[in-house]
Amino acid sequence: MLKRQTYRVLCLILFVTLVAAGCGGGDGNNQGGQDSDKPVLLQAGHAVAEAHPYHLGLLKFKEIVETNTDGQVTVEIFPNGTLGSERDMVEGLQMGSIDVLVTSTGPVINFIPEMGLVDLPFLFSSSEHAYQVLDGEVGRELLQKFDAIGIKGLAFWENGFRHLTNSVRPVTSVEDIQGLNIRTMENEVHQAAFKVLGASPTPMAWGEVFTSLQQGTIDGQENPVPIIYTMNIYEVQKYLALTGHFYSPALLLFSQKAFDELTPGQQEICRAAALEAAAYEREKINEQTEEQLALLEEKGMVITKPDVQALREATGAVYEQYRDKFGPDRIEKILAADPNK
Repeated sequence: MLKRQTYRVLCLILFVTLVAAGCGGGDGNNQGGQDSDKPVLLQAGHAVAEAHPYHLGLLKFKEIVETNTDGQVTVEIFPNGTLGSERDMVEGLQMGSIDVLVTSTGPVINFIPEMGLVDLPFLFSSSEHAYQVLDGEVGRELLQKFDAIGIKGLAFWENGFRHLTNSVRPVTSVEDIQGLNIRTMENEVHQAAFKVLGASPTPMAWGEVFTSLQQGTIDGQENPVPIIYTMNIYEVQKYLALTGHFYSPALLLFSQKAFDELTPGQQEICRAAALEAAAYEREKINEQTEEQLALLEEKGMVITKPDVQALREATGAVYEQYRDKFGPDRIEKILAADPNK
């Protein structure tokens, strides 16, 4: 699967490189908003720990950009929400106070409503299915929508399939979810899904979650395994249910202001680096998910595998709620792209 994914990413890199060469009218070094000899420092932020693939992916992005620009463009990385919450950092991109961001799609729906399409429950059957869609026409259309809000969408990275943790009871069925107070991202599609499952969704900035779990203000939260492990959620949550209810893409976003100040050649290096680093980051997500599930069990978490088909059927009402907003044809196109069917 990873080999096919890497092949697709390399094809994308070749495509954008050829397009840039065709549109540049030469070598491009004397065009653009900035002298190519002037050093550029890009500040890149994300909201999670340094051990998480977001950070590892940004390190790869930094390496590629700095090597291929001969050090003219350097990248400084700010992890752990140093530059604010994900929503704060998206706004920072618009204002030009932050240059680069890796973020979940959670807060993005507030800026690009159509992005909520990829947050529908059980939309993707596997990572391969998600890559097929997000690296293809649908993904490119969604990334282009950022142009209208002063942001460049360069690539889809990965957060992973989201699973449910709580401190009340093991979850093996839909009924076990009912009544739980679950932290969600500020994402109306996610909140709608938990409502139809009978839970009480509580949108909350990530920086507040650990303390809220510790104090019992909320019963649980939902996230991919690498977040649950690297952010030490096992210290305040007993039960982990492998629900896989949402596939959570990540996004590599660039401030339009900062992007415009790069030369065309530097812009293309950043585009290609975003795609190459995407393949690397996704590989790390897959590696960590497999390794850390065993580690979470060692840490004392009780891991259950609920009936996913029952959960899928229970969230069918969410599709009806958003069918017109996201477009029935687009939803069916994504479902039909499943390579496992």
